[in-house]
Amino acid sequence: MDSWVRFSAQSQAKERVIRAAQYACTLLGYTLQRSGAATELHTTVSQLEAHMSLTRKLLRLGNSVEALEAAKRAIHLSDSVLRLCLTISHLNRAMYFACDNVLWAGKTGLISKLDQHKWSQRSFRYYLFALILNLTRDVYELRLLIECEERYRASKSPPSPNPSSTLSADHLSSSSSPVAQATLALPVISVWLRGQLHLLVTVLYSNPPLLLDLLKNSCDIFIPLDRLGIYPTGKGFVGACGLASSVLSILTIVHPWLKLKP
Repeated sequence: MDSWVRFSAQSQAKERVIRAAQYACTLLGYTLQRSGAATELHTTVSQLEAHMSLTRKLLRLGNSVEALEAAKRAIHLSDSVLRLCLTISHLNRAMYFACDNVLWAGKTGLISKLDQHKWSQRSFRYYLFALILNLTRDVYELRLLIECEERYRASKSPPSPNPSSTLSADHLSSSSSPVAQATLALPVISVWLRGQLHLLVTVLYSNPPLLLDLLKNSCDIFIPLDRLGIYPTGKGFVGACGLASSVLSILTIVHPWLKLKP
């Protein structure tokens, strides 16, 4: 099993490059269609996209084993939230790859009379569940880092009374009109929002692996949402999201330190 996992890891970079090319073809096909290009050119691009999709399915044969191994490692994590999210996410990825393998066999004719639409929808459902759990994990880790940053700032600069904030609070308490209270509260809320936004940007800037993983999963989630008809966005948007997430995935392969761990 370990030898198969090592073999799958070697083919992962090729699969990511082909994925980027596939979604680039999707985006190009949408652009050609919108610009009224020749039908033959659009057909050629669509066929190229289909061939790349089939090639990716071939490269992903057996990836279920790798996903199951990742689930076995994740189940031993000490953090209960990470353990739950990552274990179930890897199990969903294993089911997604298994459905994808069946779909590949149907497209190549190894399995005759396969309901390809049914298996495609099933695989995208598993893919969507895995992405939702991955995003949940990203948000959880982001929240932990924000809390650590807040504690660090509080320890470096102990809170001191702010005359302006005290004055604003006095004005708010003394104002009987709800409109006046809302008007006085707006600057305070605006300052708080700017502080939270600055804190978020600081944390993400200091943690590139989390930022890349969050962006990648945010782009990827629109693909199954569109294919399942939950939130249709169109081929152009799907192609752009798939291309962007593929480039981010290639970055994590070229520079392993950018990959979010565990």
